[in-house]
Amino acid sequence: MSAPLWTPPPERVERARLTAFRRRIEAQTGLRLPTYTDLWQWSVQQRPAFWRAAWEFLELVGEPGMAPFLVDDRMPGARFFPGASLNFAENLLRRSDRAPALVFVGENGERRELSFAELRGQVGALAAWLRGAGVRAGDRVAGIVPNCPEAVVAMLAATSLGAVWSSCSPDFGVRGVLDRFGQIAPTAASRASSGCRSRTRCSSCSRRARPAFPRGSCTAPAECC
Repeated sequence: MSAPLWTPPPERVERARLTAFRRRIEAQTGLRLPTYTDLWQWSVQQRPAFWRAAWEFLELVGEPGMAPFLVDDRMPGARFFPGASLNFAENLLRRSDRAPALVFVGENGERRELSFAELRGQVGALAAWLRGAGVRAGDRVAGIVPNCPEAVVAMLAATSLGAVWSSCSPDFGVRGVLDRFGQIAPTAASRASSGCRSRTRCSSCSRRARPAFPRGSCTAPAECC
């Protein structure tokens, strides 16, 4: 196929973040990069500089570490920002306004929205509970939850503490849950509770999958859709 299926109009290109990034690189380097191809060519020829510029342009929250930002420049084997430190949840939760952060539409047609402010509040509350329960960086937090906003809240709460999140849908069944969670020995678990269409399945699966959780681990209910 020789012709593109779609080309954005000039005004859309002008407003694009990629255009802003290209102009920033031009201003910083003194180069002329009038097209996407020119920008791409620079990015593959000046890989360490590109990744540093991308970190700054995206305004990532964290510490990039000391240069070089690309070590062992080969694939496979390349290491990007080897001295960097950042938190996934902290970057996703930078905003605290009323704009929609999550838009959920269930299989039954139910629609719900969570604003950035609401998402931050719910994540903070669950993170405080997990911290009080003894969850620390490097611990594993597991969830038996369907695809719903509360699953995202639980994931962000766990990762905000530096913990590792792993989840299973209730329809995995007991064997699937045991196979996944038995490998990671979770410190804490979150399970679907009231309002979940598969509430009985969730509760039954949680009880029967208990051998996957070490003695002393804690469980937090998640009010799922």
